[in-house]
Amino acid sequence: MTDRLNINIKENSVTNCGDFGALVGAAKEAYVIPPKAFDSYYIKKGLREPDGSGVTAGVTNVGNAHGYVISEGEKTPVEGKLEYRGYDMTELIRGFVAEERYGFEECAYLLLFGKLPTKEELENFVAILASRRHLPYRFTEDVLMSVPSSSIMNKMAIGVLSLYSYDDNPDDTSLENMLSQCIDIIAKLPVIAAHSYAVYRSAYFGKSLNLHKAHDDIGSAQNFLRILRSSKKFTEEEARLLDLCMVIQAEHGGGNNSTFTCRVLSSSGTDTYSAISGAIGSLKGPLHGGANIKVQEMFDCVKENIKDVNDDEEIAAFLTKILKKEAGDGSGLIYGMGHAVYTRSDPRAVMLKQNAEKLAIEKGYGDDFKLLEAIERITPPLFNSFKGTDRVMCANVDLYSGLVYRMLDIPTEMYTPLFAISRVSGWCAHRIEEFHTAKKIIRPGYKAIAKEQKYIPLEER
Repeated sequence: MTDRLNINIKENSVTNCGDFGALVGAAKEAYVIPPKAFDSYYIKKGLREPDGSGVTAGVTNVGNAHGYVISEGEKTPVEGKLEYRGYDMTELIRGFVAEERYGFEECAYLLLFGKLPTKEELENFVAILASRRHLPYRFTEDVLMSVPSSSIMNKMAIGVLSLYSYDDNPDDTSLENMLSQCIDIIAKLPVIAAHSYAVYRSAYFGKSLNLHKAHDDIGSAQNFLRILRSSKKFTEEEARLLDLCMVIQAEHGGGNNSTFTCRVLSSSGTDTYSAISGAIGSLKGPLHGGANIKVQEMFDCVKENIKDVNDDEEIAAFLTKILKKEAGDGSGLIYGMGHAVYTRSDPRAVMLKQNAEKLAIEKGYGDDFKLLEAIERITPPLFNSFKGTDRVMCANVDLYSGLVYRMLDIPTEMYTPLFAISRVSGWCAHRIEEFHTAKKIIRPGYKAIAKEQKYIPLEER
């Protein structure tokens, strides 16, 4: 595959194409803004207030991530809480786990329709999802296989955009049509992701191309494992843990980068496929959904350099090297620790930790689980001592999700795609809410600081 790509590049290259280096030099001069400019004009970089909280850009009934209280200008840490339509996410999980049911479909229904479904409503919704899970005729061959990509996320975005062409009325923004499009995407995205990975393995690594179809009598988590694995086999315990992962990542309020991206696009009046594709592009970023891969890379590095997972001093010494940029990727960051909203605890990490330990021990990952717990325990005081701060810090969902995916034999390339498969139900709910309630294009201001220039004729420059 690499050779074929190189040949295509050579065939498409142009001789005597000029001095690109000169363009790079010009660009380096053009894209410079002095750091003090952000302070001089009171710019809220990243749309953040000075205390780290987000600038309020709208209101939502869909979800809420709560991690601190601000009273009289003071930020007080509290235990993290994540709500879906007003329901505590942890209570939702405890509910369907106690009843030995899968929860993602119920969660998607709640996010889209604002209430918990009755048994009959849930069965109807599950049946509709099953009927829409199958991809259009030759979709995999024409869209996913024609130009393989090394990025599954990019291929998923292309796949979602391509569904526009299979829609008889793609630009109809009525509530009925938008809801139909959203359900269609929620149903099909796991299949698009799994097929994209199969094509990737075949094109880039010469593996056999195994393309499995979705089954109508099993849910989203089960279908994803069935289609992803060559053997099509999975255990009930594996599928239930994956289902839980999907539930905890289904929604996270309107201000996270990918959801806000979806809302910005939706505010312009664009179609559903463009809005969801844009959200996928945002989630791909290493500062957003791609962070789970960074955690796994860091964990592997720590594991290789630690002899005893029960020795806190040894672990702390190596984590100190990471903070000093002497180990890891050189960023000085301990990935998986700290969050923009959560302070004392991330409820998603808490639920993953509670439900994954048993399977981790059964699958031989007990020591890995202990090491993650050690990193979670050691990092906060170590970080504050190193930085000279008193920050309240907790493990975020990414610290444990990577190990869970590894336990489920999900390849690293699929970590962020799985995040997208989970989050798409939240994106869809926010899209519908933004389009049908806000009714105003999102357009923040930017202070222009370029000085006025007079035109100079070409011969005089």
